[in-house]
Amino acid sequence: MAAMIEAEGLEKRFGPVLAVDDVSLAVARGEVLGFLGPNGAGKSTTMKMIAGYLTPTRGTARLCGHDVLEDPVAVKRCLGYLPEGAPTYPDMTVTAFLDWVAAIRGFAGAERRARVERAIRLTALHDVLFYPIEALSKGYKRRVGLAQALLHDPEVLILDEPTDGLDPNQKHEVRRLITAMAPEKAIIISTHILEEVEAICTRAVVIARGRVVADATPMALAARSRWHNAVTVVVPAERGEAAAAALRKADRVGAVEVAARGADGAVALSALPRDGGAGDGALLEGAVREALAAAGIAPSEMFIERGRLDEVFRDLTMREAA
Repeated sequence: MAAMIEAEGLEKRFGPVLAVDDVSLAVARGEVLGFLGPNGAGKSTTMKMIAGYLTPTRGTARLCGHDVLEDPVAVKRCLGYLPEGAPTYPDMTVTAFLDWVAAIRGFAGAERRARVERAIRLTALHDVLFYPIEALSKGYKRRVGLAQALLHDPEVLILDEPTDGLDPNQKHEVRRLITAMAPEKAIIISTHILEEVEAICTRAVVIARGRVVADATPMALAARSRWHNAVTVVVPAERGEAAAAALRKADRVGAVEVAARGADGAVALSALPRDGGAGDGALLEGAVREALAAAGIAPSEMFIERGRLDEVFRDLTMREAA
C-alpha cells in the first residue's frame, strides 16, 4: 500500500544545534503511528517539517504525493494539523473561530455550517460554543485545536499531544475518535502517554537526540522488555518471602522481582523468564503454579506479562543519550 505520509532524510539545524538527524518514515492509510521520545528529542520539530510549517535543513517530506516545499497548498488541503500548544485566536469564541477556519478552508453556506457542526460534535464542544477561547480550560483549548484539524475531513492527520490537558473521560473519547477515523486516514500522533500508544497505535517510532532508534509495532517493542512473558503473582504479605524463595527455585525462572506492594498488605512478585522472554509464557506459568503449590501458597492473582513499554522506552532513549 502506498504511503500517504513520507519523510526522507529529514534534518534540521538551529545554528550549531542538530535538532533532527536523518529521520525517515512512511505511514500508509489505516496506520496510526505513535511518535515517541523524551522532551527535546526532536518530535515536534520533525512533525512541523512533515506538515510543511518548518523548512528542513536537508531532506524532504510528502503528503498524499505532494512535496511539502514544492506544493504547500495541496499539502494543506489534505492535512489536518494540531500543533504543539494548539494556537488559536484567544479573543474569538469557539463557534466564531471554527466558522472562520471553515471560511479559510473555502467552505460556504450550508456546507460551511455542516462542517462546523460536525467538528463540534466530534470533539464534544457544545457546552462552550460561545465562550472566548482564552477563558477555556487547557483541555477545552486542546479540543478546539483538534476540531479545527478535523473540520475539512482531511486524509492525513498530524497531532502533537492530542490528549494533553484532557481529563480521563475526555482522553477516552479522543482515543475512541482517533480509532474510528483510522481506517480512512494516515495518522501521526506525538504523545508521552505510553498506554495511549498501546491502546490506539498500530506502529511506534521512538526518537532520541534527533535520531530514530526504533520503529516497530507496540507489541514488538514490548517484547524487548525483560518482563515479556514474565509471570506476576499476588500473594499475602506474610507469604511474600516464602513465595519469592519458591519462585527462584522454579524451572525456567531467571529472576524474581517485587513488582508492587498493595495497601491491603498483598505483594506482587514477578518471575522473569530465564530465556529473556523468548519462550512460551504458558510454560513458565505452569512452572510457577507448581512451585507455589509445592510451597503451599495459593496466589490471589496470576497473569502473564506482555512486556513493559516504559522499560523499553527508557532503555532506548537513555542508551542513545549515553
